[in-house]
Amino acid sequence: MTAESKVLEAQLEKLGLHNMAAHFEAEATRAAKSESSYTAYLARLVEGELVDKTDRSVHARLVRARFPLVRTLEEFDFAFQPGLSAPRLRELANLSFVDDAANVLMIGGPGVGKTHLAIALGRVACEARRSVLFMHAPQLLDQLVAAEVSHTLGKFLDKLRRLDLLVVDELGYLPMDARRANLFFQLVAMRYTKGSLLVTSNVQFDGWGKLFGDEVIASAILDRLLHSSHVFAINGPSYRLKDKLASSPPAPSS
Repeated sequence: MTAESKVLEAQLEKLGLHNMAAHFEAEATRAAKSESSYTAYLARLVEGELVDKTDRSVHARLVRARFPLVRTLEEFDFAFQPGLSAPRLRELANLSFVDDAANVLMIGGPGVGKTHLAIALGRVACEARRSVLFMHAPQLLDQLVAAEVSHTLGKFLDKLRRLDLLVVDELGYLPMDARRANLFFQLVAMRYTKGSLLVTSNVQFDGWGKLFGDEVIASAILDRLLHSSHVFAINGPSYRLKDKLASSPPAPSS
């Protein structure tokens, strides 16, 4: 590398153009051999930089989203859940529900694929450069309580308000006291018409009064969640049991 090239490389690095710094010499050689114009040479360098920055931006968003697993819509076995509308689910991938600050609610028993679908849609949003956070409901509620105790609840709620999509997984698997019910209501009310919530739960809506320990607060939460929403009831068998059942020996004949 010539002294001039070293200076240019350092300048590009200082500007944060890391991909251009890594490839300008090779592209210059390629341009000279193909007799490309200066504009074409520069265009290739800029295109490579844009692709690299986009990839890094998406990766950073996926890290910040804190998904516990890698799941995609393409991997989901819709044939195993014939009662679930694949076209409706795939339509959500255009993210119009995020643009409209609408909510998605997935209700069904354990193992039916709710978390898989929630992660998959969250990943689609990240890839579209939207801000996403995935949280298990007990973890979210514990953090809300901790923020209230430390007098930082307003700051924490504001952080959650600014997300394009907040995924709350497994609401209803653990009992909820009045304090947590009230904090969850504050969260839902704060995001109402301002940002999308994707909630998965094993509890049917008529059981939310018992879940929150208060019919009035449950009704207020549901009223806001359902006002502009896409609801999916997943009533099929459990994926976790599928392979075990398939590999189980047949029952002895009587």
